Amino acid sequence: MDYVSRFRRDIEAFENAALKASGKAGAHGIPLVPSCPGWSVADLVFHLGAVHRYVSRVIGEGLLDQPDDTDFTFLSLPANPEGWPNPQHAPNQALLPSELVGWFHEGASRLATVFTEHDPAERVWSWSQEQSVGFWQRMQAIEASVHLWDIENALGDPRPVDRLLAADAVRHTFEVMAPARRARQNAPAGQGERLRFRQSDGSGVWIVQLDPDGVRLNSGTGCCDVELTATASDLMLFLWHRIPADGLEVRGDGALLERYFKLVPPL
Repeated sequence: MDYVSRFRRDIEAFENAALKASGKAGAHGIPLVPSCPGWSVADLVFHLGAVHRYVSRVIGEGLLDQPDDTDFTFLSLPANPEGWPNPQHAPNQALLPSELVGWFHEGASRLATVFTEHDPAERVWSWSQEQSVGFWQRMQAIEASVHLWDIENALGDPRPVDRLLAADAVRHTFEVMAPARRARQNAPAGQGERLRFRQSDGSGVWIVQLDPDGVRLNSGTGCCDVELTATASDLMLFLWHRIPADGLEVRGDGALLERYFKLVPPL
C-alpha cells in the first residue's frame, strides 16, 4: 500500500476542512470536535500539526532514541503566537487562526517530503517495536484518516475512511495500537475473551483473543463470544473509539464490546 500517497490525499482534505472551519469560526463560535471530547478544531489542527513536525524531526535527524519531550523548539512557533492553542495547556478550546492553518500546511508538506526522501526500511526511533521510517508512514497515513474524519464530523459531513486503508488500520489496531494502549495505561488482564470483527464490504475477518499476557490476533474460524460486522471504515472508527456499536450488526455478548475498551483503553 502506498501510505505516502494516502497521507498526502487525506492531509489535503484535512487542510481544506480546517480552512472551512477557520472561515466559520467568527460567525458561529468555536467549532468543537465531538469525537475528541473537550477539543476545538483549533486543538485538533495544532495536535496533528505538532505530530507531523515531531515525526519530521525523528526521521530527518535520523534519531535512534526518543527525543526530549520537553523541548518544543521543533514546532517552529511564531515569536508571538497570540490566539494559538498552547501545547502545554491543551485542550484550549480556542478559535482557529488562519495563520495556524498555514503553519499546519508547512509541517504536513515537510513531512510528506521527508517520507519520500527516506527508505521505509531505514531505522529510526518509534514508540512501537517496529523502529523504521515505514512504521511512521503507515502510522501517519492512518492517523491522518482518523483526524480527517474527526474534523469533517465536527463540521457535520464526515465521509467514510478509504476501504483499503481502513481494513489495514483494523489489523494495525490489533497488532500495534492495542498492545501499546494496554501497556501505556496498565490495563487489566484479559480472560481469554474472543471477539470476531467481520468486514461487510470486503473479505476481512479478524479474531482477537484477549489473554492475561496480551492481545492475540488470528484469522481462524473458532467460536467467539461476540461478532461485530460493519464496513471496514466503521470497524476502524469503532476501534478508534469514534463511533459506538449502536447501529452496527452485533451477534453474541454485546457487553464484551464495551469490555474491550477496558482491556484496550482509548488514548
